[in-house]
Amino acid sequence: MKQTELSAPNHVAIILDGNGRWAKKRLLPRKAGHAAGSKAVEQICEDAYHLGIHYLTVYAFSTENWKRPQDEVDALMKLLRQYLKDCIKRSTKNNMCVRVLGDITPLDEDLKQSILELEEVTKNNTGLHFQVALNYGSRDEMLRGIQKIAAEVQKGNLALEDINEKIVDDVLDTKGIPDPDLLIRTSGEQRLSNFLLWQSAYTEFYFTDVLWPDFNKKELEKAIEYYNGRERRYGGV
Repeated sequence: MKQTELSAPNHVAIILDGNGRWAKKRLLPRKAGHAAGSKAVEQICEDAYHLGIHYLTVYAFSTENWKRPQDEVDALMKLLRQYLKDCIKRSTKNNMCVRVLGDITPLDEDLKQSILELEEVTKNNTGLHFQVALNYGSRDEMLRGIQKIAAEVQKGNLALEDINEKIVDDVLDTKGIPDPDLLIRTSGEQRLSNFLLWQSAYTEFYFTDVLWPDFNKKELEKAIEYYNGRERRYGGV
């Protein structure tokens, strides 16, 4: 399908899966798969923008990923440091607005400072809005949001009967970001894995056997073509 024939969704979310299997197939260490996956993220940002996607959100590191072997976690943190360093320069060049979703408090101080700097430097950029989910889990996000709402009720700033979907939207990490129209998961797995549970109420899901480091513009076009073929309905109508 030609690019001009594609009607790109406004917001695409991707669960990046398959880095380890990609490396294993090539008899490489898992960190090589994560490095290849990081390169794929860089390229897919460019491809998404040129295809007309305005918001792209990727699931990079979940709250459950801390349970992985320590050497793998250390390798991921090292890769994240380099990625954040490069991302400031790349985002400025490409006019990309970057935002991190998740609870960054457990991260090392230098990583937190890099994240805050990246968000500050790129906040006024008008190109692709790129969200990276780091130490993110949707249940954790909702729990943190509930605690914020409860605190406002306790202070007397908010009445129970006034709590609505907009109030909930505004306490989530994705405040101000439209819900995803299309969610892609690579590597053949078919589950959400605690990713954007609230935000994906009306999202179309696309699952592919392609491992994340092999996911490219052609594969993204296939996902958009699938999305174009869906009959979008809301509220059971």
